[in-house]
Amino acid sequence: MKYIVTIVLVLMLFVACAEKVVEEPENLIAKEKMTEILYDLAILNASKSGAVSKFNDSGIDVMEFLYEKYDIDSTQFSESDLYYASLPLEYQSIYEDVEARIQVKKDTMEARGERRNDSIRAANLRRQDSLREVKEKRDSINVKSVE
Repeated sequence: MKYIVTIVLVLMLFVACAEKVVEEPENLIAKEKMTEILYDLAILNASKSGAVSKFNDSGIDVMEFLYEKYDIDSTQFSESDLYYASLPLEYQSIYEDVEARIQVKKDTMEARGERRNDSIRAANLRRQDSLREVKEKRDSINVKSVE
């Protein structure tokens, strides 16, 4: 009896998992476009958290900006987001793509920063060397004039 109940429960689980929780909306945003939107949203939200007053002063609404940029509306975005969220593996894939793009951008920015810092460091060393040479020449002139 336990064996039959277990089989029935497993079969019900498979059937329940196969059901679509949310129907695909008519105006579904393509996965690639959704990834682009969510990437821009992450970048803009990070920027906004670092410069709240600039965003407030400029009157930029992040979501309105994205709706206009991608030629979508709030309903289309919400329905598409809900649909993808109802497909956990698909949604995870989208967010992994977004995270990978952010990591590439972060690595690029860090590399630029390191190159800039290396350039500044090299310029400072050249400046110190030049100052040292000038001081040595000045000191040698002062020593000759004293003799």
